[in-house]
Amino acid sequence: MAKVNLHQSIESIGQPRWNALCGIQYPFLRYEFLHALEASGSVSTATGWQPMHAELLDDDGNPLMLVPLYLKTHSWGEYVFDWAWADAYERHGLNYYPKLLTAVPFTPATGPRFGTHLSPAEVMQQLPALVQSVCSQTHASSWHGLFLPQPELRCAPQPLLHRLGVQYHWFNRDYRDFDDFLDRFSSRKRKAVRRERKKVEQQGISLRRIRGKAITREQLDLFYRFYQMTYLKRGRQGYLAPDFFHRLHQSMPEQLLLILAELEGDAIAAALCFIGEDTLYGRYWGCMEEYDCLHFEACYYQGIEFCIEQGLARFDPGAQGEHKIQRGFEPIATGSLHWIAHPRFEAAIRDFLQQESPAMQEQMEALHGWLPFKQPDVQAQ
Repeated sequence: MAKVNLHQSIESIGQPRWNALCGIQYPFLRYEFLHALEASGSVSTATGWQPMHAELLDDDGNPLMLVPLYLKTHSWGEYVFDWAWADAYERHGLNYYPKLLTAVPFTPATGPRFGTHLSPAEVMQQLPALVQSVCSQTHASSWHGLFLPQPELRCAPQPLLHRLGVQYHWFNRDYRDFDDFLDRFSSRKRKAVRRERKKVEQQGISLRRIRGKAITREQLDLFYRFYQMTYLKRGRQGYLAPDFFHRLHQSMPEQLLLILAELEGDAIAAALCFIGEDTLYGRYWGCMEEYDCLHFEACYYQGIEFCIEQGLARFDPGAQGEHKIQRGFEPIATGSLHWIAHPRFEAAIRDFLQQESPAMQEQMEALHGWLPFKQPDVQAQ
């Protein structure tokens, strides 16, 4: 295996080296995003996310691959749920934590997870030895790679366990405008969406889409109040510090889209999205109080309109939510890879996943029957 250096902060790798391999098209793997998480204190040893980024070097000391890694002491903020695995370890007197995670913290958005010029097959050749080595060095029970792209999943070698998940994405089929998109719906479902949009308008609420540097600090602070309110309603604090958002606004504004809802001139809710190369990512939402259908308008319909206007191919509005299907978001498969050090637990988890996977496939097939489209021409992505 190539030489591996471990870095307990992304700063020790630096922006030029990181972005040279990871790129900037996918917003969540770029240096500026991950650095903002660390520099704001949102990701740290204190929050249970100790950075442990791996850098693979060739024989001449040149970087071959960068792997974002976090040593985790819990399973919060991941969106691929392994609490049952942790409970099983505890019942048998074993420690599941710490574990190693390759993921974007708090971000269930499929995308590249390895910064490299190697092919997916070459990455997968290197990966098992790398994760086993780092798990051994850090005394981690396991490694988990979340929301990986399909090319890597298809190449995954035998030591890695593949877990299937489902999300709901919107796909742009060369729509001229929102009405053109709705024309694909059955009459009843089309009327339901139009009713929802009309309800927002009837409440006197207007919405604005604000991009990049046009977003003011005051608007960002308002958004953060709304974001925190979403968590406070559940008796919790948001994962992310306000400084995280301000850092993003300074370092990568071109990939930010703020959707601001206003009533009688006052902001009442907001959603923050990220613009990728061909995809819009809906990430954060909040409001001071509930308004009928406002969440659907701000988090779904405004994003769809933006994608159509900008020619973006896909809208990923975030994890979970079968209610998205009737609004035109299609079920798609997501995938994660797992390496388990303990042989007996590896066998048990492998058996569990072999049973879970066909059940997930059946669920996705059934969910396609919920789509609102007239034509039976939508295939699983």
